Amino acid sequence: KVFSQFRKAALARLAPALPPCVPLPAAQAPLGVAADPVPTSVSGFDTPSETLRALWPAGEQHARKRLDDFADERLRYYDWLRDLPARDGTSQLSAYLAAGVISVRQCLHAVLSRNHGELDSGNPGAVVWINELLWREFYKHILVGFPRVSMGRAFRRDTEALPWRHAPDELAAWQQGRTGYPIVDAAMRQLLATGWMHNRLRMVAAMFLSKNLLIDWREGERWFMRHLIDGDLAANNGGWQWSASTGTDSVPYFRLFNPHSQSRRFDPEGRFLRQWLPELDALSDRQIHDPSSAGALFLPAGYPPPIVDLGMSRARALDAFRNLEVTT
Repeated sequence: KVFSQFRKAALARLAPALPPCVPLPAAQAPLGVAADPVPTSVSGFDTPSETLRALWPAGEQHARKRLDDFADERLRYYDWLRDLPARDGTSQLSAYLAAGVISVRQCLHAVLSRNHGELDSGNPGAVVWINELLWREFYKHILVGFPRVSMGRAFRRDTEALPWRHAPDELAAWQQGRTGYPIVDAAMRQLLATGWMHNRLRMVAAMFLSKNLLIDWREGERWFMRHLIDGDLAANNGGWQWSASTGTDSVPYFRLFNPHSQSRRFDPEGRFLRQWLPELDALSDRQIHDPSSAGALFLPAGYPPPIVDLGMSRARALDAFRNLEVTT
């Protein structure tokens, strides 16, 4: 139930001998059965745009090249680059892992070959990336061991009694990237445009919905799975329940990310914000993180004021969790 203990056990098993990669299977003998043509579209699913095809080219060859490029060029800096959404610091292999195009074992072999076979020492970037691979495995084990999390249930049963708000207008504003909080809005627009969102921003966006808006985390989980090209039931559920403080090994309920401070810390020059929120481009590096600070009259045209007050929403969330502790 706790990642640190899972990680300890996993590393103990991997240290003596790393499991080999499974070799390619032999070609199947011809069956003499006529094959249907491969469809170019599937009923009920949108046809991917050329933009998405370019961002996420299909096939193991592309996945292996992306893995090798990351391991050779960015792995050594991953421990600090991974939190900067304006930098190309992550592997962006999650879509290929989710679809089974490439395996965690292949990723592990690639990183160890660049880290002198070390699992828990050596280059800090390699150690942190191995931890991220283990987080994926941890959430898959949770899914198997506690299948209720795959059925729309909270891992922590007591949190089922949380008084989630029914606020469809605020939910829609969050979904469409118009909350008035630039780091949240930029993240949501990145999701809609690319089918992917930077991991740091997934936590920021999830915590904003579940804590500041006090909207049921399952609404966000559902929205992410609908739009993420790397949508993975175990990882997505685990991340949402971690952010909402309803899951295993989750963030303490009293810890709420402040979107302004997160933005200033991880995108200090507003490069990521300007990429996805062009209406804020003229603002200074300081003002762009909180456009409403100068007053509603000075907001750039087309950008909304904040839909919720951070102080009030924080107090509301803390009260909800504290009352839960008292009643349970």
